[in-house]
Amino acid sequence: MPTVSVGRDRLFEALGRAYTQEEFEEVCFSFGIELDDVTTEKAIIRKEKHLDDDAVDEDEEVIYKIEVPANRYDLLCLEGLAQALRVFSREEEVPTYKLANISKESMIKMHVKPETSSIRPHVVCAVLRGVTFTEASYNSFIDLQDKLHQNICRRRTLVAIGTHDLDTLQAPFTYEALPPSSINFVPLKQAKNFRADELMEFYRSDLKLKKFLHIIENSPVFPVLYDNNRTVLSLPPIINGAHSAITLKAKNVFIECTATDLTKAKIVLNTIVTAFSAYCERKFEIEPVEVVYSDGKSYIYPDLSIYNMDVSLPYVNGTIGISLEAEEVTDLLNRMQLRAEQSVSGDITVFVPPTRSDILHPCDVMEDVAIAYGYNNIPKRKPASLKPLALNELTDRIKLEIAMDGFTEVLTFILGSWRENFAMLNRKDDKSKAVVVGNPRSSDFELVRTSLMPGVLKTVGHNKDHPKPMKIFEVGDIALLDEKKDVGATNRRQLAALFCGASSGFELIHGLVDRVMEAIGAAFVPIGDDSGYFIKPSDEPEFLPRRQASIIYEGKNIGTFGIVHPEVLNNFDIPDPCSFVELNIESLL
Repeated sequence: MPTVSVGRDRLFEALGRAYTQEEFEEVCFSFGIELDDVTTEKAIIRKEKHLDDDAVDEDEEVIYKIEVPANRYDLLCLEGLAQALRVFSREEEVPTYKLANISKESMIKMHVKPETSSIRPHVVCAVLRGVTFTEASYNSFIDLQDKLHQNICRRRTLVAIGTHDLDTLQAPFTYEALPPSSINFVPLKQAKNFRADELMEFYRSDLKLKKFLHIIENSPVFPVLYDNNRTVLSLPPIINGAHSAITLKAKNVFIECTATDLTKAKIVLNTIVTAFSAYCERKFEIEPVEVVYSDGKSYIYPDLSIYNMDVSLPYVNGTIGISLEAEEVTDLLNRMQLRAEQSVSGDITVFVPPTRSDILHPCDVMEDVAIAYGYNNIPKRKPASLKPLALNELTDRIKLEIAMDGFTEVLTFILGSWRENFAMLNRKDDKSKAVVVGNPRSSDFELVRTSLMPGVLKTVGHNKDHPKPMKIFEVGDIALLDEKKDVGATNRRQLAALFCGASSGFELIHGLVDRVMEAIGAAFVPIGDDSGYFIKPSDEPEFLPRRQASIIYEGKNIGTFGIVHPEVLNNFDIPDPCSFVELNIESLL
C-alpha cells in the first residue's frame, strides 16, 4: 500500500491538536490506516546514502510515514489526510465542493485537435483561483502529483498531470499532436530551447525522466499543449514548459491532465482540486474549464457531481455481524466523509462525494461502516457452517492421494509469458484461449496461464541439480477465454504431475493417472464406454509422438499424459527425460 510522509508538527497543526505517538497510532488504527514508521528527514537521507550515523538532532523535523489504502487517492497528501481525520473525529463537517458560478461563455476553453486521438485522446482541466501557497503546501502540491503519477496514473502511461501559473499564459488553450521536429520550447528547469526530438535524446541520461520516454518516443506525433500565443504549456507525459512553471508566488493555477483513460483522468483531477481548493480565496470552490473537441462536442471539468447509492441496512448489519439502527449507520458514514440519510424504504441513501472514487459498490459502504464502528468492537462469533465446496473437497482428496505416492507439491505463478505458454511448448496461439494482461510490467507476466505445464517445467529447470528422480505436482487454476461469461473468461481447476529421472517412462505417469481415477471411484472401461474412464492415443505437440494419450472420462476429454517432447525439455533447460500429466479436476465432480 502507498506510504505518505508528512511532517508530524505540521500534521498536528492541521488536526488542531497534538498527540503522543501511542495516541496517534490509535487514531490511525481506528480510521483504517497505519503509522508505519517515525523518522526524520536527515535520517531518510542518511539511509538513502547508506550512512551508519544514527545520531538524531533534536532540531530535526519528525516525519510520520503513514500507510494508506491503495484506492484512497484522497489520502495521498497531508491536506486530504488531515481533513479526513478531522471529519472522522467529528471536529469538522464533510466539506462541500462547488464549481465557480460563471457563464459558459466566460469559461476558459481547451480546444482538442483530432490528431490527439492517435496517442493520448483525452484531456481534462480546472483552475484554482486565489491560491495562497506556503513552502510546505507548495511541496505537498508537487508531492501529490508525484504520488498520483506512480499510483493511479501508472507511471504516466494512463494519465499525465501538468500544473501551470495561469497568469503567465493567455487562454484559450489547444491540445494538439504534432511531429516532434515542429515542437520547440524551453523545458522546465532549463534555459535552452529544444526541439521535441532533441529532448528525447537529452533526457535519456536523466534518472527521473528517462523512464517515461518510451511512452511516446516511437510515435510519429507527440502530444503538446499551447496557449493562445503558441506558448508551450507542456509536452505530456514528459515535461512541462519553463514559461508557465509554478512558484510560491503563483495565485491562479491551471491544471491539465492528458490521458489514455478518461475515467482515471477525472479521478486524478478531482483529487488534486478538492485537496488544494482549501487554499483558495474562496475555500472549496473550483473554476471549471470547457474542453471542446473537433466534432463539436464539449465537456465541462472538473465533474464534482455527487451520486447517490442505496444500501440495504440488513446487508450492512448482516455482513459485518452487528445490529445497528439506521441513524447509527448514517452517523458512522458521515465520519467517513460519506453523507448519508435514511430513505423512505428504511434503507440507507449514501451521497458519494468526488473525493471518494473508491466507493463503487454497497460492499465499499459496508466496509466504511465497519471501519468507523471499529473492527475490535465487532462481536466474535462462529460461522453457522464451515462446509467446504465440493470442488475444494475433491481437490484436497486428490492432493492427499498424490502426496502419499511420493510427489511433492509446488506452487507456481498464475501469470506467465507468451513464449513459455506457447512457443516453448511447441504450441500455436490461435488467440482463442489466453487471457492477455493489459500493460504488463514485464514480459514475464503477459498473460494468465492456460496450462500448469510451463510452471512445473520451469520448476524442474531451476532445480535440475536436485537428486533424481524428481516427483512434483501442482493443483491450481488456469484461465481460458469464454464468451458465455460476463467477464469474458472462466477459471478451471487443473492437476499437473511430473516425474523426472533417467527411468521416467510412460508407464510411471500412467500408473499415477490410474491411482487418481481409482481414488475418485472411476472404473477403467473399454474404449467407447461412458460409464468410467479409458485412454486413447493423442497428438499434442508438447509430448513425444506415440508416447502420449488422452484421458476420456464419461465421454469427455479431461486431460493428457505422456513423455515430454525433447525439444520442450531443451527449451526449459532440462537434461533428463520427464513424463507428465495434466487433467481437469472439475470434470471429475
